[in-house]
Amino acid sequence: MSAVRQLTPALRQYLIVTGNYWAFTLTDGALRMLVVLHFHQLGYSPLEIALLFLFYEFFGVLTNLLGGWLGARIGLNRTMNIGLGLQVVALGMLLVPAAMLTVPWVMLAQALSGIAKDLNKMSAKSSVKQLVPANAEGALYKWVAILTGSKNALKGAGFFLGGVLLSLLGFQSAVLVMAAALGVVWLLSLVSLKEELGKAKNKPKFSQIFSKSPAVNYLSAARMFLFGARDVWFVVALPVYLASTFGWDHWSVGGFLALWVIAYGVIQSVAPYFTGKRSGRVPGGREAFLWVSGLVMLPVIIALSLTNNVYPQTALLAGLLLFGGVFAINSSLHSYLIVSYAREDGASMDVGFYYMANAMGRLIGTVLSGYLFQVAGLTACLWISALFLAIAAAISLLLPGSES
Repeated sequence: MSAVRQLTPALRQYLIVTGNYWAFTLTDGALRMLVVLHFHQLGYSPLEIALLFLFYEFFGVLTNLLGGWLGARIGLNRTMNIGLGLQVVALGMLLVPAAMLTVPWVMLAQALSGIAKDLNKMSAKSSVKQLVPANAEGALYKWVAILTGSKNALKGAGFFLGGVLLSLLGFQSAVLVMAAALGVVWLLSLVSLKEELGKAKNKPKFSQIFSKSPAVNYLSAARMFLFGARDVWFVVALPVYLASTFGWDHWSVGGFLALWVIAYGVIQSVAPYFTGKRSGRVPGGREAFLWVSGLVMLPVIIALSLTNNVYPQTALLAGLLLFGGVFAINSSLHSYLIVSYAREDGASMDVGFYYMANAMGRLIGTVLSGYLFQVAGLTACLWISALFLAIAAAISLLLPGSES
């Protein structure tokens, strides 16, 4: 603790925000896996499971759009604490008797969880802009990559934790443990977070929530299709496919997806090494186009292997690992570009708008993941993934620096 006290006030506050974000992410990943596996076990169809997350993603869209404006007005410390409190409430809603765990009730709990998650993410990502000096783009990229990567590594650990808790404790006991732990973090945060990080000098008007920057708008559109391409086969279709077609149990599904997301997070953390650090420069639109273009054929190859029954399990698992690695670099590169493009005063507004597009992509991908898997199988999800990636690549050509 003495070492923490010796840090500058701004850095100390940022580290507290990051710790909150990590704790939240761990419970968020565990909750997602708990809900998918528990309701699959109860006999829910893939589309019904996808609908459980409909409000989670929909309210994520609204939260990012409004949360950036709110953070600029009241400060990122307050939006962070609001998010933590809402997640505790969302977990508490799932502690009702099993007979009350209807689809509408779980959707409502997931709506609160979606609001909480995006308030936390927006707060943490926007804080980086306040910590790094204005002209230190290389340092900015490094810190964004570390934050993004560590978050996803913990999300992967959360997937594994969710599978383990479900197997050992059952659904309600697992949720109770997570609610209690996050409640402690929330109370500590209320006491510790005092600096008004990210509060704009000039109070932004509500009409300013939509970005006027072409670079931010193009990057947001590319991000929407990029994450739609991932979630259209990863969120519902993949875990259900692994459980139903390959016969994997909860431990195996949760463990494999956990390792995938942890590896994904590690690669995100070192993404600067692959996208410009070795040449001593920071990336731009050209790199964004090249890296997303490298993803397009991967879901096509996996889909063809499954359709023709050519080593389907090997093709799916190996393809998933390769997809995760390249996607992680794309995600980290995008996360840096939005913080770089964001305005200096009230950065959370541009960051919030961008993550609104991210949430929209996740919403589209989640609904399509359940629907397409139910009516046409995993291969249909993979073909749509390839289409979305091609659209993201085309939009990336409009980003600054893509012509060089």
